[in-house]
Amino acid sequence: MASIPTPSAQPADTPGAYVGLLVDAAERRARRHGWSTVRSLPPGAIITMEFRTGRINFEVADAVVTRCWVG
Repeated sequence: MASIPTPSAQPADTPGAYVGLLVDAAERRARRHGWSTVRSLPPGAIITMEFRTGRINFEVADAVVTRCWVG
């Protein structure tokens, strides 16, 4: 029987710290902190909700991060 794969660890980061940052600065910071996927979305965007380890999501209005979540 094959072993169950162990998911990669999430970067040790606080999503709330990104709220209020300009999107360019937030994306750079997220990559420096180890996020493999950085997704910026407009408010109300229709998105898939599957959980992806290593992904951080930004809701962006007027080039500023207004909401942030992982997965």
